[in-house]
Amino acid sequence: MAVQTTGASRANPAASREEAPPVPSLAWSDCQGGFECANADVPLDYRDPQGRTITLAVIRKKAADQTKRKGTLFLQPGGPGNSGVDFVRGNYADLPAALRDSFDVFGYDVRGVGRSSPLQCFDDQRYTKAVTDAKGAPGPEAFGPAVREAAEFNQACLDNSGDLLPYVGTEYVARDIDLLRQALGENQLTYYGRSFGSYIGTVYAAMFPKRVRALALDGAYDPEHYANQPYAYDKSQYLALDAAMSRFLDWCKADQATCGFGDGDPRAAFEKLKRDLDANPVPTANGGQANGYTLVYRLMFNINSGKVIWPSFGEALRKAQQRDTTSFLLRPPSPASFDFLGPNVVVECVDKDYPRDPRRLERNVTSFAEAAPLLGPAMAFGPPTYDHQHATACTQWPVERVSRYDGSFRAKGSAPILVVGTTGDPDTPYQDAVALTRQLQNGRLLTFKAEGHTAFGRSACATDAVTAYLVDLKTPASGTTCADEAQPPSVTPKVAPPGTTLEELRNGVNERLDRIGTVTR
Repeated sequence: MAVQTTGASRANPAASREEAPPVPSLAWSDCQGGFECANADVPLDYRDPQGRTITLAVIRKKAADQTKRKGTLFLQPGGPGNSGVDFVRGNYADLPAALRDSFDVFGYDVRGVGRSSPLQCFDDQRYTKAVTDAKGAPGPEAFGPAVREAAEFNQACLDNSGDLLPYVGTEYVARDIDLLRQALGENQLTYYGRSFGSYIGTVYAAMFPKRVRALALDGAYDPEHYANQPYAYDKSQYLALDAAMSRFLDWCKADQATCGFGDGDPRAAFEKLKRDLDANPVPTANGGQANGYTLVYRLMFNINSGKVIWPSFGEALRKAQQRDTTSFLLRPPSPASFDFLGPNVVVECVDKDYPRDPRRLERNVTSFAEAAPLLGPAMAFGPPTYDHQHATACTQWPVERVSRYDGSFRAKGSAPILVVGTTGDPDTPYQDAVALTRQLQNGRLLTFKAEGHTAFGRSACATDAVTAYLVDLKTPASGTTCADEAQPPSVTPKVAPPGTTLEELRNGVNERLDRIGTVTR
């Protein structure tokens, strides 16, 4: 099937007013904890707005004092693949009081995710085999098998979710948001999106600039690179992740008393540990195996928490050396992970326009692995899972991309849009936030000088600035930088320090539940 690289609005010119999709009717019911839940029916394919529908799961919690309510605040988690329903339910209590008092807080599972017709590609057994066979330190000979496994993944997507695949791209997600905005009775959108949620917000602003009241985009993407130059986007992500890991290892060497890993040369010890686990995996309690890929996979996600997790990394790496399965770095990806990872691949393969040249693919993933030697090889030559591992699948993507958005990202005529970037972000590099600010006609950049992914909830300064913007439309002064990151504790914390996420340490096996965090003052 031919790949279509233009969004639906260009594939089929804008529908007439008579063909506009119906606004969904929301029948709210109590779903515990003061939350209300409902379902929203929206078009499966916006080229046929009166045709087949897909049902989205939505949630809200009303502002306590409706007389002071300013509107509805949409919260959008990272991903793609994270549940917006769980994001609202799991983070509502940690939101600043000013947000809870000013807004009904709203979220939803985007099409293909969670409770909204979830995508299915590899089943749990096949995904388990993929991550068990993967290596933490693969060689270039792994490229061919990686391409073949990616083709098998694509076929599984086609077999299990073929009717849905063309329609899960971000242009259609943005159109869904605009219908939900109308269903909630809002004239304009007030929105906080983190990580991939920032890209969803960017596309919404580009498509509906006059309907923007306030958009806070935290951990922002460079949308032009993401959508239209994906190898450039991938390269910066490889480098950012490896740079964050390198800074951790430098700290570990400089503060051996706290880190305790590596006997004076943690970098060499880390490379040896990957190879040792690849050669001799550790049996886990549930009958699985933890190998070098397991180690890299866990580091990739947990390093997002910034410096406060560094002592915990040191302890977990020591335990991994001892083959102690209480180390959170020796938890193989589980079915809870796979529910996130499958949609993560599919959505990005719909959104991103990878060249289909296999020789270019090999050159790029090989060069990325060489440029990011700590974690990059496992990403480059591993199975389709998270961002860095999508090129092998996306260059072979078998379905048309009718729901992809390809620009412009100018959002001409919008209200000011707040872009938040963290200088040491290992997942969405800081230069992406700078690039997005420049691409937006009315972008305003807020910088958080820190390690880790995103700023809201990790920095009192950034949290206050985002809150003031969302509530009162006050944008930070040009050049504003927050520098209040929590520093590494002197000992490994037994519980998550306030203002952190600490991913698995905080959430146990509840993997990929996005946490905003709570800042102490």
